[in-house]
Amino acid sequence: MNPIISASELLAATAGPARPVLLDVRWQLGGPDLRAEYEAGHVPGAVYVDLDRELAGPPGAGGRHPLPDPEAFGAVMRRAGVGRETPVVVYDGGLGWAAARAWWLLRWTGHEDVRVLDGGLGAWVAAGGALSAEIPSPAEGDFKPSPGAVGLLDAEGAAELARAGVLLDARAGERYRGDVEPIDPVGGHIPGALSAPTTDNVGDDRRFLPAPELAARFSALGADGARPVGVYCGSGVSGAHEVLALAVAGVPAALYAGSWSEWCSDPSRPVATGPDPQ
Repeated sequence: MNPIISASELLAATAGPARPVLLDVRWQLGGPDLRAEYEAGHVPGAVYVDLDRELAGPPGAGGRHPLPDPEAFGAVMRRAGVGRETPVVVYDGGLGWAAARAWWLLRWTGHEDVRVLDGGLGAWVAAGGALSAEIPSPAEGDFKPSPGAVGLLDAEGAAELARAGVLLDARAGERYRGDVEPIDPVGGHIPGALSAPTTDNVGDDRRFLPAPELAARFSALGADGARPVGVYCGSGVSGAHEVLALAVAGVPAALYAGSWSEWCSDPSRPVATGPDPQ
């Protein structure tokens, strides 16, 4: 199944008998939460999900956005109406990172029918989709998380993959090189990782590049499916978007959820700087 859905496809799906559960995951790094924007207008029937509180655990040694407790995540999804067999479509304000985080968590916990709206809310509006200020009260879903359905890396696994497979760093190039580090206390990258900014996976309209173009981009980085592939970013949000782009290209990849914010919290872990992987 294609992990993304176009706005025109979503318009047709919401008008059909098998209407998907819709999750609005608008988010801004550093806050505030965007619930007010959701309440002012969202895709009709969509339920708001807060990334910082509901798609992540408390920040700490596991990074700025560690994985949420699976049972707590499952409760959030059930309240939103997510069932084991229910199609789910996730969207955000257009950047795609937050929606991809929700997509990845649902996939990791075993949901098989979840897609991200390509281009986010802006694409929906551009396609003629209506907005609603009505807050829905969906029936309780029956989704029960079963973690482990897709690849997850810890720090040791990421280090090993950088040596024996392909580990992609989804952050901006200047953060990978260590030229600047506006968020975490240490700049640089995991030794052996390759710079692959997730922003290069989309066009000016924030929609994903065609699958053949994504496949060519990742193949040039060695991520063609012949070796295991992993991705990390700052805190496991934009990295999920790169995992999604790889899925569009047909390349399975694991996510290092703790990402750089976890890696650099331990001073014993090595740090590389500059444009070269090592």
